[in-house]
Amino acid sequence: MTSYPVDMSLTPDVEAFFDEATNTISYVVKDPNSSACAIIDSVMDIDYAAGRITYEHADQMIAYIRDNGLDLEWLIESHVHADHLSAAPYIQEKLGGKIGIGAKIMVIQDTFGKIFNEGTEFQRDGSQFDRLFEDGDTYMIGTMPAVAIFSPGHTPACMVHVMGNAAFAGDTLFMPDGGSARADFPGGDAGELYDSIMKVLELPDEMRLFMCHDYGPNGRAIAWETTVAEEREKNIHVGAGKTREEFIAFRTERDKQLDMPKLIIPSLQVNMRAGEIPRDKDGNPVLKVPVNGL
Repeated sequence: MTSYPVDMSLTPDVEAFFDEATNTISYVVKDPNSSACAIIDSVMDIDYAAGRITYEHADQMIAYIRDNGLDLEWLIESHVHADHLSAAPYIQEKLGGKIGIGAKIMVIQDTFGKIFNEGTEFQRDGSQFDRLFEDGDTYMIGTMPAVAIFSPGHTPACMVHVMGNAAFAGDTLFMPDGGSARADFPGGDAGELYDSIMKVLELPDEMRLFMCHDYGPNGRAIAWETTVAEEREKNIHVGAGKTREEFIAFRTERDKQLDMPKLIIPSLQVNMRAGEIPRDKDGNPVLKVPVNGL
């Protein structure tokens, strides 16, 4: 069983917000015993072809928090997303709260700082974030303890966040019929991803698992909640006793067939800065497109 401190007696209220453009699910998670809440993996809207940023998805979460009289304490990033842009600074400006991510963000910043030829003004120490979580770190959402679990493999900075009887898996796992995320980005590793998934599956059977993405495989309706027991039994990539070697072979071959995410270029530049858009020497928001860099 897990060695992480979890309290299955606490059932936080979880409200999901699905972004159809990126198949991302963001969450507002409320402490059952206070008005405190956290946001998990917010989305900022971008029309990449037009170079236009908007905030409809974030505004929905802001309205929900205000309408329900909640107090936002945390904006959690499960990892540096490659398929959508974070709206954390926009939401923080409206509602407050601290932005947190795994401490391995510094590995991501170093790797992609080179790919995007960032200058010395781009800090690679994670200082853009309010809190850098190490494996097993705990924090409070009102009266509810939360714990961050290191889960590399998809990226070096991935973490699963457990709040009461709810765990937010980021891209470490998909729904049972979706399997797992790719492991071929710079710093990714299929073996590490398998080990991380096994660590998540040591959580209690009844633990609710919430996904960051769902693509409705085989035409089913979009879904985002399952349990540890269901993943352990039915996950098509790791369930029913599939070995580490089998997973590595499958994941490696599968990843060779995948296209790069459509928004990977803007997403990485923005998300490694905690959701801030980079600016040129005149202070104008700009994005770079490195050629043959990824």
